[in-house]
Amino acid sequence: MKILKNILYAIVGLIVIMLLIGLFVSKDYAVERQVTIDKSKDVVFDYVKYLKNQNTYSVWIKADPNIKTNFTGTDATPGFISAWESLDKNIGKGEQEITKIVDGERIDYELRFMEPMKATNLAYMTTESVTEGQTLVRWGFSGHMKYPMNLTLLFMNMDKMIGKDFEDGLLNLKTILESQPAPMPADTLAKPE
Repeated sequence: MKILKNILYAIVGLIVIMLLIGLFVSKDYAVERQVTIDKSKDVVFDYVKYLKNQNTYSVWIKADPNIKTNFTGTDATPGFISAWESLDKNIGKGEQEITKIVDGERIDYELRFMEPMKATNLAYMTTESVTEGQTLVRWGFSGHMKYPMNLTLLFMNMDKMIGKDFEDGLLNLKTILESQPAPMPADTLAKPE
């Protein structure tokens, strides 16, 4: 009987210690990756502002050939929603909504995961001219875990968990955009006689 009491006290003590630790563990997390694309900022932004185009470079969509997608609203405008549903537990079910666009600069999204677990996160893409023909693209994601769920951040590194997926997605985007033919300069177009 005394052994059982000691085990119970040890378990309760461990829970109390973990809850105390949770008070000091960050509740916020963020992941960001970037890539330089050999295309002008206008070309890059005109592609990434369409949420439907994420289906061409996102590793999550490409991971399940049987994924179901649904779109609501006018793409490339705030309020447009891209929803997905997959039997693959790593992809699950959710939706992404464009919440704000700063033309030529930034797109903000709200990600709402429904399955396998519920969560709401914020994501963004930014474009920045490096040179006239090169653009730096940043793709980021952030979230917040309430206490005491924030304790899970001690055991999982969000940057390592999804950072590679952002990197691969950006490399896919780079390949797609750099393989497109460059628009013909205006001064080489045929002039009327």
